[in-house]
Amino acid sequence: MRLADLNRLQPDEAAPEFLRCCGSTRWARAMTAARPFPDVSAVDAAADQIFDTLEPADWLEVFGAHPRIGESEGADGAGWAGRAGRAGLENIAADWSAQEQAAASGSDDQLRERLAEGQRDYEARFGYIFIICATGKSAGEMLSALERRVKHGPGEELRVAAEEQRKITHLRIRKLLE
Repeated sequence: MRLADLNRLQPDEAAPEFLRCCGSTRWARAMTAARPFPDVSAVDAAADQIFDTLEPADWLEVFGAHPRIGESEGADGAGWAGRAGRAGLENIAADWSAQEQAAASGSDDQLRERLAEGQRDYEARFGYIFIICATGKSAGEMLSALERRVKHGPGEELRVAAEEQRKITHLRIRKLLE
């Protein structure tokens, strides 16, 4: 989609497009209201400015729209895409996530199991899934980050996870506007 097309969408059409980039309904509504954008750098600036106003509940909403690293099926058997769909995302967001996490799916079984186990420990400790901007990272790098971050205090880790989400959001804005 071109920026001009995004700017022309009706609000009820634009908000779901923004939800593909960041699963916070508050963020998506604010981005929709901030249009029109003169250029992509203005989109990035607005994304950051609005992201900085989000509260922990908004971040948790975003995290809930993500799959676990390497996950293809949710605990309910419906797959993570159903969970993301409840946040207003569509199949393209699932495709983006799969692309971003490609290194995890290509790793060996033992490494995948260590990632899965680490994610279960992380989720038990913090109450939300492990969020990392996986683009360009190997499964080993993601596991190392997970093992390092699970030692954080809850407040510190929430801020780290939110910053990872900020990176993901910017990557997805680029994908949306390709």
